[in-house]
Amino acid sequence: MAEIQTNQATNKKNRRRSKKQSTKVDLTPMVDLGFLLITFFVFTTSLSRPTAMKLTLPNNDSKDSMEAAAGKTISLLLTGNDQIYYYNGDSIANIHSTNYSAAGIRTVIANKKAFVQKKYGNAGETIVLIKPTINAAYRNIVDALDEMQINMVTRYVLAEASENESAFIAAAR
Repeated sequence: MAEIQTNQATNKKNRRRSKKQSTKVDLTPMVDLGFLLITFFVFTTSLSRPTAMKLTLPNNDSKDSMEAAAGKTISLLLTGNDQIYYYNGDSIANIHSTNYSAAGIRTVIANKKAFVQKKYGNAGETIVLIKPTINAAYRNIVDALDEMQINMVTRYVLAEASENESAFIAAAR
């Protein structure tokens, strides 16, 4: 606790001088309070747990699970420099490029879903083939999978880009 010590000093003529008080502050209770607060916040803070994206895998029993109409599919070729090349169906000759923005790949997927809804009657039948190339970063793959969640695409495949597709992209650059 805080203590006040008083010294009464006298001068040579026995006259009293003014009192000079010395103060000494004990900071032990303040340190104790600090450690109690630190302990409280450490015990009450919850650490964030890592979350994983749920991937739906096809059933191995079904033999024809890989067959789909070419009009229902869109292939996304993920390349470096945050570029995505895409083509509809199996016609690589009609390839286009876009980026990861909302006006880019999100619009492309939404347009494909609208096309499948109009032609086949169910937008849920849209199939997206995600094909990262050798230059694609891990972040690009995660961004593409995020777009599947945002656009509510339930049928998508993560596959390797074929040599023909890689050669076509190299020529397009």
